[in-house]
Amino acid sequence: MTEPAQAAPAKNQRKLVGRVVSDKMQKTVTVRVERRVKDPLMGKIITRSKKYHAHAESNEFKEGDLVEIAECRPMSRTKSWRVTRLVEKFKAV
Repeated sequence: MTEPAQAAPAKNQRKLVGRVVSDKMQKTVTVRVERRVKDPLMGKIITRSKKYHAHAESNEFKEGDLVEIAECRPMSRTKSWRVTRLVEKFKAV
């Protein structure tokens, strides 16, 4: 009597939240993730940012949207993240 094979639990995936800065590519968005760090010398809080290319199968995410991205297998030379959910839709003033 063998038990049915259990699905392996998901690995610890890195998840980041950032703003879409470009949606010009097909099935890909560019997401800028900002983090706040303390300057080691002066002690001032500085905002650092980095851009990631993320896979978005449906082109539903537009520029300005706040999205969550998760690490995944490399899909191309620059793309190894995918969009997991929409956190906040962009509101134009």
